[in-house]
Amino acid sequence: NPNSVLLCLQWYTPEACLQFKDHFHAQLRTACQQSTGTAGLKISKVVVVGDVYVGKTSLIHRFCKDHFERDYKATIGVDFEIERFEIVGIPYNLQIWDTAGQEKFKCIASAYYRGAEVIITVFDLANIQTLDHTKQWLEDALRENEPNSIFIFLVGTKKDLVSDAVCERTELDAIRFANDMQAEYWSVSAKTGENVKEFFSRVAALAFEQSMMRELEKTTGHMAQIGTGNLIRLEQNLMEIPEGNVQESSSCC
Repeated sequence: NPNSVLLCLQWYTPEACLQFKDHFHAQLRTACQQSTGTAGLKISKVVVVGDVYVGKTSLIHRFCKDHFERDYKATIGVDFEIERFEIVGIPYNLQIWDTAGQEKFKCIASAYYRGAEVIITVFDLANIQTLDHTKQWLEDALRENEPNSIFIFLVGTKKDLVSDAVCERTELDAIRFANDMQAEYWSVSAKTGENVKEFFSRVAALAFEQSMMRELEKTTGHMAQIGTGNLIRLEQNLMEIPEGNVQESSSCC
């Protein structure tokens, strides 16, 4: 029943989550429920960081293209994808930046960290050393942003490559890291698709709420601009982005 999950985040939250946030803010819920209007296109910037070959590109491609390749070349500099949603009747985009994990490209990639609303720090569940490096990646990304205004996620990839017992042991360490980083922890598999769509839907829901709450603070008394609808959904038939908003997916080196 769609009405049972009206403006609810919990549906997108598996048990892997460290920090539960079950519902949108009450003020936003009220504004959306009372609204009869629509709003313009909203965009949130997401940066994905982590060591080389931890599966950042595979994770993004599984979500954006529903495609997996075993052998990707290391990302040079940065690349990005645009994924379109509709949340409570409002067109909404995630601009997902895939950054290089090689040390020699750090100075290039760091320029693209600025303006992020979400930082996704990725490690390989089959390589515990990559978890040790996540704090430094997060520190680098936070230098270019205001820490108090960013959602942070710690994501363990390649879940299909480790046994349940190994995964559980690694996740004990990962959860400690996530607590220190004030991050929400997820484990995923780009190969099988496990938790990938759910994870990015969670990212979109939280970033959307923050973006709209900021807008409400600026436009008190004009809540009719929030829009209508009752579910977040991924747009399957992609339309061109209006000129002047964002560019199409491209690479930079």
